[in-house]
Amino acid sequence: MMSSQQVSISELLFSLDSSELQEAEQVRATVNQQLSTDRGGAVVSSLVEYYLDSSSSQVVLLLSSIREPHHKPLLEKLNEALNRPGSRLAGLTLLGDLIRKQPPWTETDVVVLITGVLVLITLLPMIPQAGKQHIYDFFDVFGRLASWSYKNPGHVPVVHLVHLHAGVYSLFHRLYGMFPCNFISYLRLHYSMKENLDTFQEVVKVSTDQRPAVSK
Repeated sequence: MMSSQQVSISELLFSLDSSELQEAEQVRATVNQQLSTDRGGAVVSSLVEYYLDSSSSQVVLLLSSIREPHHKPLLEKLNEALNRPGSRLAGLTLLGDLIRKQPPWTETDVVVLITGVLVLITLLPMIPQAGKQHIYDFFDVFGRLASWSYKNPGHVPVVHLVHLHAGVYSLFHRLYGMFPCNFISYLRLHYSMKENLDTFQEVVKVSTDQRPAVSK
């Protein structure tokens, strides 16, 4: 059995993407063990640097499973990568991969969510072509926010909930205006599922009242 005390993180990373499944699994287990005792962020930093050089999918899996307080050195390391022109694209790619993996530390603060939605609404018209490759990620953001604003799992104060509803409404119209056919197809598919009907009636239908093309 490989010991985390006997093998350094830099040595482990060379075997992380091994074609030998048993070896790769053993390496992942050892890296996870080192992550659990990583106090200064050295292991997280090494993983990010390795990804920047290799685009390793195994690193994405490892980093997407980290929990507090390790998310802070991860974000600091990503910020460092984004500030270096040579690693900026790889850093953005890693950030996007981690967001799509929905790590356990993903933001749930409603004020931060509202701000993020407003930034997305503002940016979308500026990157119409680049945005197309992430179109279903944008739709997924809308679906999750619509559900979140209806179910209110965090018991958000009413004053914040009003702003969240406004953000969801604005995002709906931005997505409908830019990707009408794709967005309508997404709405029909997503809200045809029984568990999403209440959200459709209480949140989405309010936004579609002026859009007769979208009906249940």
